Amino acid sequence: MAPRTRIPGGIADIVTCVARGHQCRDRRQPHRHPVGQVRAIPPVPDRTHGSCRCLRRRRDSCVTTRTSQGGRYGHFVARRAKWIALAWLVGVVLAFAGTSGAFGGGGLFGQLQQKEPYVPGESHFGNEKLLTGDKAGGSVLVRIDGLDQSEQRSLGPRLQKEIDAAPRTRSVESAFTPAARDPRVAAVYTSKSAPQSVVFVANLEPGLAKADQEKASSEITRRAKAVVGDAGTVRTGGSVEVLKRITDQVQEDLRTGEGIAFPLTLVVMVIVFGGFIAAGLPLAGAISSIGGGLLALFGFAQFTELDATVVNIVTILGLGLSIDYGLLIVGRFREELSRVRGDDREARDLSDAELNLATARTLSTAGRTVLFSGLTVAISVSGLLLFPASVTKAVGLAGLSVVVVAGLASLTLVPACARLAARRLARKRVVPDADTGRFASLAHGVQRHIWVSIAAVVAVLVLLATPLAGLRQVSSTGTMLPKEDTQRVLLADLREDFPALAEPAVTVVAKTDVATASTWATRDVAKVEHVSGINPTRDLGDGYVAVGVRVAGATPSNGRTGDVVDALRSDRPEFDTWVTGQQAKLDDYSKAITARAPLVALVVALATLVLLFLMTGSLVLPLKALIFNALSLAASLGAMTWIFQNGHFETLLGYTSNDAVESTVPVILLAFGFGLAMDYEVFLLSRIVEAHEQGDDDARAVAVGIQRCGRIVTSAALLMIIVMLGFAAAKMIVVKQLGVGLALSIALDATLVRMILVPATMTLMGRWNWWAPAFLKRWHARFGLTH
Repeated sequence: MAPRTRIPGGIADIVTCVARGHQCRDRRQPHRHPVGQVRAIPPVPDRTHGSCRCLRRRRDSCVTTRTSQGGRYGHFVARRAKWIALAWLVGVVLAFAGTSGAFGGGGLFGQLQQKEPYVPGESHFGNEKLLTGDKAGGSVLVRIDGLDQSEQRSLGPRLQKEIDAAPRTRSVESAFTPAARDPRVAAVYTSKSAPQSVVFVANLEPGLAKADQEKASSEITRRAKAVVGDAGTVRTGGSVEVLKRITDQVQEDLRTGEGIAFPLTLVVMVIVFGGFIAAGLPLAGAISSIGGGLLALFGFAQFTELDATVVNIVTILGLGLSIDYGLLIVGRFREELSRVRGDDREARDLSDAELNLATARTLSTAGRTVLFSGLTVAISVSGLLLFPASVTKAVGLAGLSVVVVAGLASLTLVPACARLAARRLARKRVVPDADTGRFASLAHGVQRHIWVSIAAVVAVLVLLATPLAGLRQVSSTGTMLPKEDTQRVLLADLREDFPALAEPAVTVVAKTDVATASTWATRDVAKVEHVSGINPTRDLGDGYVAVGVRVAGATPSNGRTGDVVDALRSDRPEFDTWVTGQQAKLDDYSKAITARAPLVALVVALATLVLLFLMTGSLVLPLKALIFNALSLAASLGAMTWIFQNGHFETLLGYTSNDAVESTVPVILLAFGFGLAMDYEVFLLSRIVEAHEQGDDDARAVAVGIQRCGRIVTSAALLMIIVMLGFAAAKMIVVKQLGVGLALSIALDATLVRMILVPATMTLMGRWNWWAPAFLKRWHARFGLTH
């Protein structure tokens, strides 16, 4: 064998021959080289120069890697690997420290909020008016059980005085205030079903930070227990305590999801890669992505309100994407190491120049795929920013930030760590560019039964999508918590024993006086079908009042609350009214999302179409990918609806059905599911396009591409499913629904769609896969994003 040529930096083309004695030609100079020799071709300024052409068309003659921008960037990463790894280590430590509150300020979790999804409109305006009165600063509800009438008479005034004197308390409502002399007001704070219970509602000062609200709640609870002693049982709830429990539950679910996902993914990756070093590199990228994503959220929280569940979403997406990209980078890096190592050398004999070359080739090929994939996922997630709802914008910002961080970690930290551990990674040989194997056999089997394969997959996906026609949505607050949670139990008991104190199903904000509104409510509102009671009219100040409307036996399936909302909006009094409440806000949210959805879908589809065209030079492949993604997403959302809305697998998954799906889940699932589906599409197409450009015919290019990326795609999908199911173990119902929904989406996409439907249709379409108008072909030849 001829001696290997040391490869200097800045070369134009690297040719590695893997078959003895083939004559290669290019425009500058013909050359001949034996098996395994690495030959450097001097650089030329002509950027349009084509890659090395071999007399034989098959892939087993020569491999050419041009020193493109990806290759030059790969050399940069390889030469500065230690500094890159050190910079990430310092940055991640500081990120986790800052978001956990180590530098003060309460950290990220101290900034989180929990609000129902809303859009600008009638219900939001009415809700804002409700928050301008005594309820503006949050409330703390104190319920004492086990007091007889004499104890209530003796302890009630003392409790009223103690709670009223608590710091940061603005006012206290109970049966022991002067206003309670009004029988209508007194009825709010007394209960026939719980005569031994008394309730106090402490309204806090407006503008308090979350930490100050929690301190005020703790002080009120302490004072109440000191007065009651052993005479009764004190339970504290209200908006402050519910938010605290939701935030605490988010942190618990985060630890649970990561505790399940990290060990299982490590085990699976050790099996896939056959070693801890290779398996640990994607996890290092995942940890870094999560830290960077949380830091970005902490920054966003200083300027906008962030929903508590956004943290789980960032963790899910960051962990999943980083593992996907890490697998791709590490897998390709080991292939390139085997290629430069040859068959007769030990790993320790590899020179630094050869290790740098492997890094450059990896980032020139797999790095390009990661870049395309990250852009497609970012485009999909960015679609959430176009919706008018604040919660979708927050999730869009969070998702976009973690996609950027995951992409940066996969293109810097992971290859840098791989370069540092290159000689240990090279000890295990892999077969680069294998053209035969189990995935190629699967592709050949599909190609022999094209129509059966297409019909079977489409039938399964359509069947799974059918429950989507009956989708119902709900917007939960306290019911988002586990059924056994103390705050959810307290809220349920309150609705049962003190229904007027529970949040009314519908609230009408009116611009009039209390007497006029009360007369209208008694005369007209009380007669509306399904209305079971009217709360006393509250004066909000500035000429506005509020009328709480209770609805009997309302559930998402019977739609009674929605009927009341529609009735109140269709029959207005002579004064101005704004109908708000949970159902009213949900109706406005759903209508706004539905109205904006076509525009968002069009923008995301066009951006994805352009990006995939730049990658493939085809219009057919991007259009086909969009159609398949839509079918796959409909199937996964339909299956998720069947599970959660219809109450299947409640015991197995550990949840109680709300008879509907959380309103934020479908739009987030569609955005993230589309991005992840395009993730695998880019992985697959990059290898198929690569084989096609190297001379394979259409059918063989499909089989070869699936063989070369099948293990990575299925392994990445399996790991992503493990991550999603780790978060499906969450107790917050919205996180559980997202985890299960995304797991279903990935499972369907990576198996039925990518491994069966894609090869079947690409084989069927043959040369039409690569069709595009002539002017677009010329444009792609000039501006297309190629190796």
